[in-house]
Amino acid sequence: MSATRRAGSAADVAAAASELRVAASRLLRHLRSARAGIEMTPSQAVALSRLGTDGPLSVADLARAERVRPQSMRTTLATLEERGLVTRAPHPTDQRQVLLSLSDEGRRLLTLAHHAKEDWLATAITTKLSPAEQDSLITAIPLLARLVED
Repeated sequence: MSATRRAGSAADVAAAASELRVAASRLLRHLRSARAGIEMTPSQAVALSRLGTDGPLSVADLARAERVRPQSMRTTLATLEERGLVTRAPHPTDQRQVLLSLSDEGRRLLTLAHHAKEDWLATAITTKLSPAEQDSLITAIPLLARLVED
């Protein structure tokens, strides 16, 4: 579906969904490579980002939020802890649980990664899109955000 056609039929919506999926995948690849100087796997980056957004979480809560097995999340978090990017603290009401949160170094690294991605994206927007296209993109952002709301 070209940018000038309007969605109407089921076939148009399906074509738009396909094009959006491809564009989103390519955008994510570019964003991941924008933080290439920061050595971190995608699962580590997601865990750090979730802790940065949601604050301290247990392994189970973090695994549930990211829809992965707790064992996988434990492995990811162990690596982040070894690197000094997350810290452990006892749960305030359930002493059987541990809460993980960003360390100062984890927060610094997460901020660097976010800035690198945002700098790349801002540069791409301003150099590859006309002012009118930039306005269209800005208008579409709330719609894209609604697509991924839980």
